[in-house]
Amino acid sequence: MTLLDRLKAGARTLLGHRRADILSPMGPDAESPGARDALSAIQELSRVVRNDPDAVEIYLALGNLYRLRGDIERAVQIRSSLIVRPGLDPQFKARALFELGRDYRRGGVMDRALAAFDEARALGADPEQITFELALLHADSGAFEEAAAQYARLGFRPAQAHYMVRHAEDLDRCGRADEARNLLARAVKVYPGAVEAWRARLVMAARAGEWRRAGKLLREGLERVPASIRFLLLEGLLELEAPAPRNGNGNGANGTNRTGTASADFEEQRCATVLAAMEAQEPDLLLHYYGALFLLRCGNREEAGNWLAKAMVLRPDFWAARLELLSLSMEQQHLSPVFRSQLEYFIEHARKVKRFVCGACGLRREHTFSVCPRCRNWHSATFRMSLQD
Repeated sequence: MTLLDRLKAGARTLLGHRRADILSPMGPDAESPGARDALSAIQELSRVVRNDPDAVEIYLALGNLYRLRGDIERAVQIRSSLIVRPGLDPQFKARALFELGRDYRRGGVMDRALAAFDEARALGADPEQITFELALLHADSGAFEEAAAQYARLGFRPAQAHYMVRHAEDLDRCGRADEARNLLARAVKVYPGAVEAWRARLVMAARAGEWRRAGKLLREGLERVPASIRFLLLEGLLELEAPAPRNGNGNGANGTNRTGTASADFEEQRCATVLAAMEAQEPDLLLHYYGALFLLRCGNREEAGNWLAKAMVLRPDFWAARLELLSLSMEQQHLSPVFRSQLEYFIEHARKVKRFVCGACGLRREHTFSVCPRCRNWHSATFRMSLQD
């Protein structure tokens, strides 16, 4: 194998690495083995390029390595020097333009990225790869409707439905609720397991006080969404805050403050809706756990303890249920003020543990996600069952 072949193989290995974040010069792992390998590859490729300026493949690989390290300006310079080279084969020019578009997208220069992709397409670059890059570009720039259209061309239904939901949420914020509802219904038809669409429909119904509709949507969603991520429906509903009074000041017609009553009514309706839907399901650890959380929200501590006990039967080492049971048991114990204070401090901080983890790469997050920020897998969020996960 020649030096050029070895460099190409090394570049492909580095570029195919899923942990691209370790190559960032600003990241905590900048001195990790992966980062040092990337730096060594860049230095070696640079030396070979200087000695063999016709090595187009090396130029392309070198530019990709610079992009992975976040040096977009250097990557753009390399592509530009290739594109203007006299007599360059159109195939290589198309690849250089395609990579230039990726560089600009990474750098946030969306108009130049679009122009580069258009030129690459005209020269015969892979249309599917360009469509995928355009989908990412539109998603990054907030053009969710166009992102959904690009993913539709690729036939990737989960992403198409996801960006339809994002667009629907924008419509709802602009006061176009009817259009948003219709778009969410279409998203479910595109991908019946789209947890984002079911959650958004559920939240809209609950926010509007349409509890019968919310219950129907929750039952349907629990049936359609894959069992591994249906807890996300409940997490979305749990995060929803009680709507503010319509007159904006919390006062009724007789001048009495009604905010507390409205909030209590909302919590009771939400709890009743959720429990009715979950009682029809087969015993499930997370359903029992979330049922307890909703019961706690409406002040029913005794019944919440029963639901937590059901969860513990299914998995005795489930830390989240044990934590809530500990909190409940504190109220029934005679504890010294110092010990109670220390225990409350522990529980408060334990609740801040990152509860969600990517089932593909192990990334931990405080909030749920549809696509993993690290490995880019879709719908890989799981609830962290053990603190060792």
